[in-house]
Amino acid sequence: MSRRIVIVGNGPVPEGLAGVIDAADVVIRFNDCRSMGQGGERTDIVAVCNTGRPALAMLSGECWKASAAVRQAREIWCVRTSEMFAAMRPVLAVSHPDLDDFCDDYTIGFETFARATGRRLEVVPAAVHHALDAALAAFDPAPYVVPSSGAIVIAHVLGTVAAAGDHVSIAGFGHEGWQWHPFAAERRWVDTQIAAGRLYRLEHALRIPV
Repeated sequence: MSRRIVIVGNGPVPEGLAGVIDAADVVIRFNDCRSMGQGGERTDIVAVCNTGRPALAMLSGECWKASAAVRQAREIWCVRTSEMFAAMRPVLAVSHPDLDDFCDDYTIGFETFARATGRRLEVVPAAVHHALDAALAAFDPAPYVVPSSGAIVIAHVLGTVAAAGDHVSIAGFGHEGWQWHPFAAERRWVDTQIAAGRLYRLEHALRIPV
């Protein structure tokens, strides 16, 4: 049976999409799930940046753990593999010394939380990250550190999670933010997935198969 999968970024979500998002079979949000509200309420999966300051902020205290999105999520996805980011640390120490805590790994903290609360934890394979880097190279990105969590999750869903017949759409993706993500190239890569009929922007087409 085909599914409607919606990946909701933390950018602005246009009015009128909340009901469509909540009616999907699978809804994926990110980190602190700022998309909740105008971007609907349903949350099946929370994809987290499991290294550096964002991870530390989520795991410190009870705010993130007790949030409405996390309470209802049945899965936590970590978008970064420990081994890959451990290998990046000495390189970044030279190229980006200000990112000294960027590779600090908190995967075990998310794994402990998931186990204690009966949730499934998945770490997005490094192969997804490497394949996305290779795909983005076709769009001449400016020097960057890593793809955004949003792009990694889109690539993971399209390449691994979605089955034949599934309808995958995105909302709340403005393709802008942290300077060391290749947002311009990511936008162009996403546009190629849309042109190929593999992905849809929810705000551009409410014509979703029922």
